[in-house]
Amino acid sequence: MHPLHPSAFRQNRYIKADAATHIGLPSLQREMLAAAGVNAVESAGPKMLLDSSLLFLGEIPRRTDFEKGFPRMCYDDNGREKKDPIEDDTAIAFHLRGKGLAVISGCAHSGIVNTLYYARELTGIDSIFLVMGGFHLTGKDFEPVITPTINALKTLQPTYVVPTHCTGRKATQRIEAEMPQQFLLNMSGTRMTFKA
Repeated sequence: MHPLHPSAFRQNRYIKADAATHIGLPSLQREMLAAAGVNAVESAGPKMLLDSSLLFLGEIPRRTDFEKGFPRMCYDDNGREKKDPIEDDTAIAFHLRGKGLAVISGCAHSGIVNTLYYARELTGIDSIFLVMGGFHLTGKDFEPVITPTINALKTLQPTYVVPTHCTGRKATQRIEAEMPQQFLLNMSGTRMTFKA
């Protein structure tokens, strides 16, 4: 079973680079998944996987005042432009026995801090051992969010912070400089093993 938010099938998505330039994004079709043998189960809410050892978070509530999503992300709804909250971008979480939560994000369009808050809320586990994935902090729309994100991460005190892909170079360097004991560098080919 592969859960995904129903909005993953939203059509006609694009990034509005400026008033005249729209960068279209490919769309996912249910038929594509079925043809590939993927048993996709649509779920906007959380769902337990792998004999209840892994939690799919589903749609992540946006509660911080600084994580605003991707302001230039839109979609065409029968000729009308609408803002796309990208609510289908989610994360998974699991409890590493004796250590705390491990949370792995996609691109964290809902905000990596919102993602961590929600994982703690759903599991009832406050300690965060690992946060890894894209934090979506690159480019002019997101660079103002770097400082409050790092401040919140320091408050949450994860044992390890592993920013990847869409976090961006500037944010990754800041996390490394400000959280040197927690920061782990990740790149293509890196293998990390964490034991309970």
